[in-house]
Amino acid sequence: MTARVIHYFDYKSPYAYLAQEATYALESEFGLPVTRIPYTLDIPSFLGTAKLDSEGNDMLGTRNAHHWRRVRYSYMDCRREANRRGLTIRGPRKIWDSSLAHLGFLYAQATGDARRYHDLIYERFWRRELDIEAVEVIIGVLIESGIDARDFTHYVTETGNHTLVELQHAAETAGVFGVPSWHVEGELFWGSERLDRIREKLRG
Repeated sequence: MTARVIHYFDYKSPYAYLAQEATYALESEFGLPVTRIPYTLDIPSFLGTAKLDSEGNDMLGTRNAHHWRRVRYSYMDCRREANRRGLTIRGPRKIWDSSLAHLGFLYAQATGDARRYHDLIYERFWRRELDIEAVEVIIGVLIESGIDARDFTHYVTETGNHTLVELQHAAETAGVFGVPSWHVEGELFWGSERLDRIREKLRG
C-alpha cells in the first residue's frame, strides 16, 4: 500500500515557503502524491502582534524583547537560506491573516491544478507584492493560474470557511501545532530538518 503523506503549510510562514521545493522533491523521489492542507497559524498567540510603519517602527508595541529577538532571528535565518536558493524573503510589515489565500488554494485544488496558484502566492507574498487579504487579488491569482474563479466568492461565503475550520480542527487533532509539518502514516514531523527522517520512514 502506498504511504499517505500530508503536508501542512501556511503562506505567511517563511519556513513553510522554504519547504516547498523539498516537498516537491519528495513527491518526485518516491512517486507519490503529497496531500497539501493549509494550517492558519495564530501568530499573536505565541509571538505577540506588530505593525510596522514605512521606517520599520512598530506602531503597536505589544511584543516584548524576547518576541523581537525570535522574530528577527527567524527572518535573518530564512533570508540566509533563501539567498542561497535565489529566492526573495522580505519580512512583512504586519501579521497577515492568510485564511483567504488558503481558501484560494482549496478552491484551486477542487477545480483544477493548484500548483501554479500555490507557487505564485508564496513567491509574490514574500516579495511584498501581494495583499493576501483582498478577495479581488486572490481571484486575480486564481485566473492567472488557469482556474475558473467565477464561483470563488460564493465558495468563500457558503462552504469555504467551514471547510477551512474543519481542516484546522482535524490537523490539531492529529497533533499539528506549526508549519511546515508532514504527517506520514500516523507519525508527525515538524520542520524541514525532519525530511531525512520522513525519507527513512518512506523507504522502510
